[in-house]
Amino acid sequence: MRVLITGGAGFLGTALANRLVELGHHVRVLDDLSAGDPARLSPRVLFTRGDVRDVPKLWSLLQSVQCVFHLAARVSVPESVLYARDYNDVNVGGTVAVMEAMRDVGVARVVLASSATVYGVQASLPLHEAMRPNPQVPYAVAKLAAEHYVFTLGALHHIETVALRIFNAYGPGQRIPPVHAPVVPQLLKQTLAGGSLVVFGNGQQTRDFVYVDDVVSALVAASQAPDVNRQIINVGSGQETTINELIQAIAAAAGRAPEVLYNDHETGGVVHMVADLHKAQHLLGYAPSVTLPQGLAQLLEKDPRVQLSHAPHRGLS
Repeated sequence: MRVLITGGAGFLGTALANRLVELGHHVRVLDDLSAGDPARLSPRVLFTRGDVRDVPKLWSLLQSVQCVFHLAARVSVPESVLYARDYNDVNVGGTVAVMEAMRDVGVARVVLASSATVYGVQASLPLHEAMRPNPQVPYAVAKLAAEHYVFTLGALHHIETVALRIFNAYGPGQRIPPVHAPVVPQLLKQTLAGGSLVVFGNGQQTRDFVYVDDVVSALVAASQAPDVNRQIINVGSGQETTINELIQAIAAAAGRAPEVLYNDHETGGVVHMVADLHKAQHLLGYAPSVTLPQGLAQLLEKDPRVQLSHAPHRGLS
């Protein structure tokens, strides 16, 4: 296939682009580099710097493309609370621009990277796709709006559409900004550096941590699977892990036990999250293959930024 990945120099986009070229596909990437790094892309990937809302640029990049992976988005949940208008502009407006450009050029299929945050607080677990969304933050609202735009415009313009609700993805190359960093690489880096870990709440809140390679496998399958038009599909590990259990796994992987400080005056967000994967298994043949201990070991092995944070070994206490 010839494919375009928007946001293709970011964490998930880079892993996806490199996997696709290994499989023999022709890959084009569009990224504004606000959070991406093209140096990590395979030389066989055709990279273009630009804004996902630039429809004329999209027209040129979409020529002869069979499938678009729409990953371009601003991704910080706390930041979205402060800058809701910006998140709407990029995450929703960018999605509409992609769909309009696909309509104009005649691209057949789009795979949207949505988010498990759209579920918000639910009365039961695991979280399944038939549940009514209950977004709690602007980031989640924008992702839900993007889903509706993709499905609505896809139906109007005969474009095949599928949205993957991705849970807490982690792995090598994940960005670690100074504030609001993703939990897995941040905790691992702090542990290796001998720092204290600050946990909001009591650490009993749960998440579904899914390794980047498994997410990429689901994205690739969604681009080729039959009978997925207008489907919403969860992508996670299917394993519920508390933050305290995550810290224990990180301590085991790093070979040292960090000091943990609990901040009971701040919320840890939605209390419990874990994915129901029956639909992904049925429609995509998806079966996550990397456990949390295995994923942490690979992150330690493959990510030089984490390796550079090693302090002298202190042993477990």
